[in-house]
Amino acid sequence: MAGKQEEVKLLGTTGSPFVFRAILALKLKGIEYEFVEENLGNKSDLLIKYNPIYKKVPVLVHNEKAISESLLIVEYIDEAWKGNPLLPTEPYHKALARFWAKFIDDKVIAVIRKALFTKDEKAREEGVEESFEALQFLENELKDKFFGGEEINFVDIAAAIIAFWVPIFEEVSGVELITSVKFPKLYNWSQELINHPIVKENLPPRDPLLAFFKGLFANIPASK
Repeated sequence: MAGKQEEVKLLGTTGSPFVFRAILALKLKGIEYEFVEENLGNKSDLLIKYNPIYKKVPVLVHNEKAISESLLIVEYIDEAWKGNPLLPTEPYHKALARFWAKFIDDKVIAVIRKALFTKDEKAREEGVEESFEALQFLENELKDKFFGGEEINFVDIAAAIIAFWVPIFEEVSGVELITSVKFPKLYNWSQELINHPIVKENLPPRDPLLAFFKGLFANIPASK
């Protein structure tokens, strides 16, 4: 059984939505851990040791055993520390939660990136249309305050990028995707999530992120 005496490290970068998933899971579970800030332009020996295949963050190191990939880390945290469950216990609902988290990674994030991080007008229009379609599926799935009902669960953690990072991307690109008119349930959910005490306390500072993505957007080649 995991406990406070056990060694828990999280290798990550401040501001990464994927690293934030692991941070949020650890915080919701009340797990003490050491955060090791990584510079991905100059990867540490520790990162290469613990994630030699992908050399990416986040990496959770629990008693010298390393787990990478953000959703796998959240699942591991949920299984290793039993209090405050993040995934449903009933097999069908657990499978559904995994499905929607994967949908967010495979479908939603990809089309939002296409909509907001291109200067090609045609590609952007396609991306916006595809984003609306993908987000509508999430809007229809959202039945309560959170995807987990009254409490934050696995899908909410996966979707935190939509609540906090996407509005930053929208501001940078000048394209609005999630409005209170078009997606009222998703919009309200995003406000509930970023104002949840544990989420709010651990979100990265917004201004440096905004400046970073503005710089990134400025360097995207203009469409011909």
